Amino acid sequence: MTILVTGAAGFIGSHVATALLARGERVVGIDNLNTYYDPALKHARLALLGAHADFTFQTADVSDRAAIEALMGAHPDIVGIVHLAAQAGVRHSLVDPYAYIQSNVMGHLVVLEAARRLKHLRHLVYASTSSVYGANTVLPFRETDRVDTPMSLYAATKRADELISYAYAHLFALPQTGLRFFTVYGPWGRPDMAYYSFAKAIVAGEPITLYDDGLLKRDFTYVDDIVTGVVGALDRPPETGTRLLNIGNHQGEEVRTLVALLEDALGRKAIVRSAPRPAVDVEETFASVEAIGALTGFAPKTPLSLGIPRFVKWFREWHGV
Repeated sequence: MTILVTGAAGFIGSHVATALLARGERVVGIDNLNTYYDPALKHARLALLGAHADFTFQTADVSDRAAIEALMGAHPDIVGIVHLAAQAGVRHSLVDPYAYIQSNVMGHLVVLEAARRLKHLRHLVYASTSSVYGANTVLPFRETDRVDTPMSLYAATKRADELISYAYAHLFALPQTGLRFFTVYGPWGRPDMAYYSFAKAIVAGEPITLYDDGLLKRDFTYVDDIVTGVVGALDRPPETGTRLLNIGNHQGEEVRTLVALLEDALGRKAIVRSAPRPAVDVEETFASVEAIGALTGFAPKTPLSLGIPRFVKWFREWHGV
């Protein structure tokens, strides 16, 4: 089978593509290789994927209608799409809001428009985010919760994607699953994420900033667990319409616990500064994963105490620390 993975050079996308190739799928990957963070990391991920004979790659932006339509036309045998390409980063949406509308909203629409014309497509899985829960305070977050109080433009664009997907499922019987990711971390991760930037600062002897003294909580989810959930969902398209599923570790942990684990794994103490929580940051995230568990058997297996040392091992190798 041929599976299209958008954002294939990205953190989650490269891991998902690797898993699909390992089980014998043909994978078509696309990515625009933008400079939001160091493209060298993206090219290195692609180099690993390129070792597989069943992997093909095209540099393309998901918001480019002509490029995406041509790509789909060149691969009419696509049976599954894992749409992960997006402009990521909650805080960066304060800096460059236009990039989020272009990539996350227009890009999502372009992919749906091209996908609905694929005759053999069985399922489209796309990335949403825990950020859609916004100002919700009842924990754990459940898929049935109201999500109309976004605290960032990034969250608003992802909620828009969910609504657009609902319309396309209704209008064109396009089977879709939206996955609300909760704070994904691990080897080959994104340098803009807190755990990665903290590790770099600790090694360099530079200070890190902890909001509200590190008491904010996040549902940190190891990338291998995420991949298991993504592939499991892809294999089980809804009979009709679209659905939304949380995919997380089902445990909120304080950011200061993350820092302590990084200190232990790196063998160095962090220089810590405290600051008030920014307006775009929520106090806590915590995923209910009963729905995805019932559908796929998903059960997170990697606690933060195991995942952070694995990340640090890769981090040392990549940075030559």
